[in-house]
Amino acid sequence: MSRPAHGTLHHVELWVPDLPRAIASLGWLLEALGYVPFQTWAAGRSWRLGATYLVVEQSPALTAEFHDRRRPGLNHLAFHVEDAATVDVLTADAARHGWQILFPERHPYAGGDRHYAAYLENDDGFEVELVAATPPAPA
Repeated sequence: MSRPAHGTLHHVELWVPDLPRAIASLGWLLEALGYVPFQTWAAGRSWRLGATYLVVEQSPALTAEFHDRRRPGLNHLAFHVEDAATVDVLTADAARHGWQILFPERHPYAGGDRHYAAYLENDDGFEVELVAATPPAPA
């Protein structure tokens, strides 16, 4: 494997209040996006795509019981998705894995008329944005 480009994201670690629930929602999404299981330990899991990996951990050092994306800190993770059809497929399947659509009245253009994306929030308050790498042509 070639050395990652300077400044490329190495990994992200999310502390979650319920590891099995995080595996069911975040694990499903990451695997649907092409990440593969990478590490497993009693309090956590990770998934890798290329040189980058994402960790979910139920740490005993947590100081709160839930994540609030509106507080200082992480608001959301945004992922490139192949195209608008893939955004639609993932969005349709997301509810079965603990995700709800944010801004449903503006979906899939909540980010603007030329930004085809799904904004999803899981039961623990984590938000992801699935952005079509090739959005449909404007009408």
